[in-house]
Amino acid sequence: MTGWDAFITIAGLAAITVFTRAFFLLSERELVLPDWVKRGLRYAPLAALAAVLVPEIVMTRGQLITTWQDARLYAAVAAMAYFFWRRGMLGTILTGMLVLVPLKLGLGW
Repeated sequence: MTGWDAFITIAGLAAITVFTRAFFLLSERELVLPDWVKRGLRYAPLAALAAVLVPEIVMTRGQLITTWQDARLYAAVAAMAYFFWRRGMLGTILTGMLVLVPLKLGLGW
């Protein structure tokens, strides 16, 4: 890719980003979303989080893990257990890290 190709690509992506983000601001009247879209958007953050976390937990270098000796599995289970018990986000993160770090450093998983 030459310098001009990179410049054109970046400029095109910037233009698309500006247009899609400003699309709702360009309208002269308020755009009303249907109820089914509003209901679907309630699940978008959870879906995005799952799309990022699940592959990180169950895959290594693009392959599914094949052993139970993986600290991420135990940390994820401990964090989920804490969350369902107390419903606290900070405690969930701390619990997962308190399980993950000793298994990684102590056992080398």
